Amino acid sequence: MPNNTEIISNFVSKFNAMYEFIEGKFEYKTPSTLVVNAMGVGYLVEISLTTYSEIKSMDSGRILIHFVVREDAQQLFGFFTAKERELFRYLISVNGVGVNTARMMLSSMNTGELHSAIVKEDINALKQVKGIGAKTAQRVILELKDSLSKLDIEISNTNTANNKSKEEALLALQTLGFSKLIVERALDKIVQSNPDASVELLIKQALKVL
Repeated sequence: MPNNTEIISNFVSKFNAMYEFIEGKFEYKTPSTLVVNAMGVGYLVEISLTTYSEIKSMDSGRILIHFVVREDAQQLFGFFTAKERELFRYLISVNGVGVNTARMMLSSMNTGELHSAIVKEDINALKQVKGIGAKTAQRVILELKDSLSKLDIEISNTNTANNKSKEEALLALQTLGFSKLIVERALDKIVQSNPDASVELLIKQALKVL
């Protein structure tokens, strides 16, 4: 008889294939969440800052999906590119790296930067991600370096030209589970030194110190 873990794992495997993508109007979006109206049904999709940077000026579009089913929740994780989704799936295959940690890694660095950090064994870069210690960084590199070395992922810079408010960054970081008071203090310091920082840059810098 299969145990509960095996049953849930089989269930997840079946339903991961259920949603390949969702296409429709973007009813609401923040740096961490997106609501897609697909034929009258609103899908709440959790996204990374990398994906948000691509869709922030779009009113509609297609989001690639990774569907996660747990005993207490069902979650849709969305990605603008197939390469980001593939990297996300590699990350969550590593013992000790859950979906939220993987999303935070893809929010702290864009796809190319994260891929490069793993392939080049840049432990210090990975350790700057909230929740990633030396042991986890080493495990990610050990388990993924060879596989990711075979992937063709271009290193690109996140566009930070547009100004965004501190409030938007605050909302995104609270959604990721950080305390409002602590986040506000961190953002205040960042804004003081860089008043024209975009919301993406604010979040990335804050994630390094929270």
